[in-house]
Amino acid sequence: MPTRSPSPNVARSAIQAWTAETLLAPLRERCARPGTRLRQTSLGMFHHGSDRCELPHFVLRGTRGQDAPVRLGLFAAIHGDEPEGAAALRDFLLALDDDPAPAQGYEIHAYPVCNPGGLARGTRHSPAGCDLNREFWRGSAQPEVRLLERELAIRRFDGLVSLHGDDTADGAYAFVRGATLTEALAKPALAAAARFLPLATGATIDGFPARESLILRCYEGILCPPAELRPMPFEIIFETPQTLPAPLQSAAAVAALHAILSAYRPFIAYGQDL
Repeated sequence: MPTRSPSPNVARSAIQAWTAETLLAPLRERCARPGTRLRQTSLGMFHHGSDRCELPHFVLRGTRGQDAPVRLGLFAAIHGDEPEGAAALRDFLLALDDDPAPAQGYEIHAYPVCNPGGLARGTRHSPAGCDLNREFWRGSAQPEVRLLERELAIRRFDGLVSLHGDDTADGAYAFVRGATLTEALAKPALAAAARFLPLATGATIDGFPARESLILRCYEGILCPPAELRPMPFEIIFETPQTLPAPLQSAAAVAALHAILSAYRPFIAYGQDL
């Protein structure tokens, strides 16, 4: 999640052609088919000036396990110039709808476009000029943040994964927060991503100390669950290098998400407050 303004590069040229409508059309079409496990809702509508915006929400329920489903929240495009994560969530949901076996025991809530106004402009910030990923749980008046905060409080997710792109990175990496098992989930996610992208290997990544492509600290005000939530969910912020081709970034993120589903399953029987 770089803090400086993005510099022009190959990935930036593709951003201008990506809109919420074109990114999400395959998901909306799938939701209209008989027999699909996908359904779509909306967190709400709001305006930025004369622009009418919506926060789309998609839900996929895997085949039932013996216990209550594990609720995961997946988020992307909180920065409007990072559409690759939205494409990855779209492809991930479509793949699970085709083959729901990896989603057994899960209830997956996906929010692929968290900054629709920024995405429409190809800008990191919202149309109000705010970096939305520095506004959470700070009394923000931004409608995107308020809608997402309400959702985070109501859903009480067992785990959160946010997808980002970093135009300063030379490889994929992840921030890990929350439950103590988070690092054990992030490592296989990065290993899966490494089939498509190099991993960032420096001792410092995005200004933070790092080891094995993992960062244990983070920015303030990021999209996260309420501080009082117990048990504490796992939180992974997965970053891909935006200077590399967008299809590879999306493929790496999809592989990472599949790895997280697989790696978390053995922990479920032991409780989610490990």
